[in-house]
Amino acid sequence: MMVNQKEFNLHKLSYILRTATEKDAHKLSQVRLQIDGETENLDREKGEAYLDETAFKKIINDDTNSISNLFLVAVVNKQIVGFSRCEGRKLKRMSHTAEFGVCVLREFWGHGIGKNLLKESIHWADLSGIKKMTLNVLETNDKAIKLYEKYGFEVEGILKNDKILSDGNYYNTVLMARFNE
Repeated sequence: MMVNQKEFNLHKLSYILRTATEKDAHKLSQVRLQIDGETENLDREKGEAYLDETAFKKIINDDTNSISNLFLVAVVNKQIVGFSRCEGRKLKRMSHTAEFGVCVLREFWGHGIGKNLLKESIHWADLSGIKKMTLNVLETNDKAIKLYEKYGFEVEGILKNDKILSDGNYYNTVLMARFNE
């Protein structure tokens, strides 16, 4: 699905949020790889489950042509610095749900990019008739958990010892959802 572009200014940084296009595929592949190496808050380590330009083009096309998917990019000075996706479920019994995911380059943390990607995704979900948005977050990512709670997400469950991080310890994954009744 496509949405209208929006511009934001925060902490002397201007950025645009817009729907991803096929032209973004190459840069998205590079940005995703870089982000995976910058944080342990995501599921992947750098290089794991690598998506090349062709894979991103397919995702973008599928999302653009689906009323239950949304792929947004955050752009600073014509460079993609983050993105989010909402992926709806194809099965009829779960067609009222969409899973949300977001990532932003570390250099651009603290400028509200992740928050605004979330807000735009919630707005889209509400307008699209999505009744339940879900997401997964690492238990140690307190800032993200607080943000999600601020926007109506609640904890639905915990996956115990779900991830092993570079320190050799196991960590829980928090399952969260936002309901649009």
